[in-house]
Amino acid sequence: MQFGICVHLDPLLAVALALAFAWFSPLGLKPASAAPEFTKLDISQAELRKAKPGYVFHIHPQIGGAPANAKAFRIIYRSTNLKGEPIAVSGTVIYPAGPAPKEGRNVIAWAHYTTGVAGRCAPTLLPNLSGTIAGLEDMLSRGYVVVATDYEGLGAPGVHAYLVGVSEARSVIDSVRAARNLNGTHATNRFAVWGHSQGGHAALFTGEIAASYAPELKLVALATAAPATDLVELFKAQKGSIAGDSLTAMALLSWSRTYNLPLDSVLDEGAEARFEKVAESCIQSISQMLKLLKLAQPLKKAFLKTDPVQQPAWRELMQQNSPGALPIKVPVFIAQGTGDTTVKPEITQKFAKALCASGTPVTLRLMKNASHSYAAEKSAYAAVLWLTDRFKGRPAPNDCANK
Repeated sequence: MQFGICVHLDPLLAVALALAFAWFSPLGLKPASAAPEFTKLDISQAELRKAKPGYVFHIHPQIGGAPANAKAFRIIYRSTNLKGEPIAVSGTVIYPAGPAPKEGRNVIAWAHYTTGVAGRCAPTLLPNLSGTIAGLEDMLSRGYVVVATDYEGLGAPGVHAYLVGVSEARSVIDSVRAARNLNGTHATNRFAVWGHSQGGHAALFTGEIAASYAPELKLVALATAAPATDLVELFKAQKGSIAGDSLTAMALLSWSRTYNLPLDSVLDEGAEARFEKVAESCIQSISQMLKLLKLAQPLKKAFLKTDPVQQPAWRELMQQNSPGALPIKVPVFIAQGTGDTTVKPEITQKFAKALCASGTPVTLRLMKNASHSYAAEKSAYAAVLWLTDRFKGRPAPNDCANK
């Protein structure tokens, strides 16, 4: 966190800005003033059941999604939730405006960082979405189709399964299927995933399930920036801070709804109303962060009656949703800032070693003093270049011998 830039500010604003730098890309984002009409869906359960994963129900121009010489469309597509039920998910497909090469365009799926767990917190509802996708112009200039899912429950009806690995991965994979179903993209079946923070978590789970979930697709590589990995250790590391309390609140609310797990086992009596206001906040702008800071202050006095890490049911979910249980058979790029206080570098390095031990080729790039928010921005060029080499079939550099 870059507290140094805030020393002459009002203390309340200083902390809010520091939190903002920890959570979202510092690009001056503003929430959309009005969501597209089709966020209130008219898709019946019968239509959902009939559609195949990746089927596109709605397509509209994406406001703020297309840089120069590109086209962008917001879509609603069919995916599958944790229970195996068909669901509608929103996302954006962005691709070069010019003619596609005869061999088609390969796909990079962008997996976004934490924006909140309420439906209105979807990145595709922002008026300047393109500014939130690290390396977007570079990817487009290299001829890729870029698809960016909102994940389950953001931007479309349902519960956002926050840090629920299988749900995130299915949303990512089905977004690739959806991109291939749009005529203008000319997308091939070859894809990679590039994700930051929560999106790094989604990318890693995509690497674990892609072959079995979508055998018709060919995953070539994963690139991550400050990925959420060992959730038990991440929850421990965040304990007691305002940022940590807020992220914990979001995870607990999401998991209680996703897994039907009662909150009264961990929440202090009388804290539920304050807890829900914090947990349902979006964190996509400075104004939203200021509001969250005020809402989160009372949680310091009364929030949790017990540590979720010490509760078997909650700890089991943390372990279940930590990547590493299944092998990843494609190369993995990991960028990690040494100044990251949200996803601590030692946790990421430990995960990289575990990947190496399982036989996965790993490229680890430690960025001196880089904070959590800047991990994707600072590593985007290197990540896209690394992914391009994987698409070209070049052997992946492997840092495992140095670990």
